[in-house]
Amino acid sequence: MRADAPLLVVGAGVAGLSTALAAAPRPVRLLCRSHDGTGSASALAQGGIAAAMDAADSPAAHARDTLQAGAHHNDAVAVQWLTETAPRTIDWLAAQGVAFDRDQDGTLRLGREGGHGVPRIVHAGGDATGAALVRALRTQAQRASHIQWRGGVEVEALLWRDGRVAGLRTRDERGREETHHAAHVVLATGGIGSLFARTSNPSGADGAGLALGLAAGAAARDLEFVQFHPTALDLPRRQRLPLVTEALRGAGARLRDAHGRPLMDGVHPLGDLAPRDVVARRVWRACQEGGAWLDATAVTNWPGCFPTVFAACLEHGIDPRTAPIPVTPAAHFHMGGLATDLDGGTGVPSLHAVGEVACNGVHGANRLASNSLLEGVACGRRLGTRLATLPWAKRGQGTMRWIERGPSLDADTLTVLRQRMWTAAGPQRDAGALRDALLQSGLWHGWQARLAEALLLAALRRTESLGAHCRWDALAA
Repeated sequence: MRADAPLLVVGAGVAGLSTALAAAPRPVRLLCRSHDGTGSASALAQGGIAAAMDAADSPAAHARDTLQAGAHHNDAVAVQWLTETAPRTIDWLAAQGVAFDRDQDGTLRLGREGGHGVPRIVHAGGDATGAALVRALRTQAQRASHIQWRGGVEVEALLWRDGRVAGLRTRDERGREETHHAAHVVLATGGIGSLFARTSNPSGADGAGLALGLAAGAAARDLEFVQFHPTALDLPRRQRLPLVTEALRGAGARLRDAHGRPLMDGVHPLGDLAPRDVVARRVWRACQEGGAWLDATAVTNWPGCFPTVFAACLEHGIDPRTAPIPVTPAAHFHMGGLATDLDGGTGVPSLHAVGEVACNGVHGANRLASNSLLEGVACGRRLGTRLATLPWAKRGQGTMRWIERGPSLDADTLTVLRQRMWTAAGPQRDAGALRDALLQSGLWHGWQARLAEALLLAALRRTESLGAHCRWDALAA
């Protein structure tokens, strides 16, 4: 392979974009399903980015909160690195054109979310932070001379040659196939929320990259740990639900049951700002008992601070200034994924993973709020910088073979699988439901079913409750 052969990055969320930008001056081909890079979970992120930017805060305190939220299942070295690099990550993003929210004197405006002991959440455009990040990084990527953007393609298979991943195959909207040779391939394809009946994720968060990495022989890690956001807008007969940001509770909103009683009183010392797994389980139970609502009528400056939630509520006939918001938990973030080191290595030669598709241990059993955008950018920059310095192999002469994830489920079967995953592997789990869902998924032929099997089996094997993985049968025993 020529020395200037492209690095292939699959995915145009913050992790993929940061990797591609940091790989300069190495040539990069950025591949994504949409033409303009929209449709990623990154673009939907409302919460912001966690970083110790205040004199009263510190990376050590940020690390303590991250470990506490993750039930100390985290990789402590990864946590220390992430929290120490967080302020520099904010500075880098500002240099890329991200306009962070600031007070009149120019200091960053810091919010507080669940699990954080102090305000340390940096926002850009209020609850539209993810969209602001993606927009700024996408603009930089499209201007960068070393990045070639290739949108509107689906990655179908990895190319294996001479004992390593040597490229991939794509198919465009017209059905045309193309082979892309490369020295290195980076999967930055996002999470698995679309495998559940209720999710805050876009439809593209279907685990396709995870399934492809597993087919190539990469190891999985912590697949059972799925974070359910406590407050998505509860809309009947909808799979993808608008998020109702946690920052609202930081601004004084309160969760209430069907009788108007506070949901979190006496449940956790942090009350409505308890870690997400605690709040999600309480909201889940309230939904079984008549419903759950977020009373945000005391919140001020809705259009300025929470424009995304405000617009979503009004679109569905709810004025959050005067009426409570019906909420439900929803599959939101996968702490598990392809097992990687902090440099994104999967153990499969020339195959790397970063962002939500990867699991380097930084989030543990439950991600701390607003650490996901931070991880995607910081780890993407670290991986891109490393790949820019690695020696690139020449094109091999051996026999090529394709590694494919297999056929997809038909639409009706996928709907049934999503409901099974929601009831069996949702915020509360038990052995009986997990076994039933595992047996059912074994009858289906499709990569989504195989991915569901892997998650269900991991959840069945972990018999104790830990972080976001709640074994209700173990708690009741």
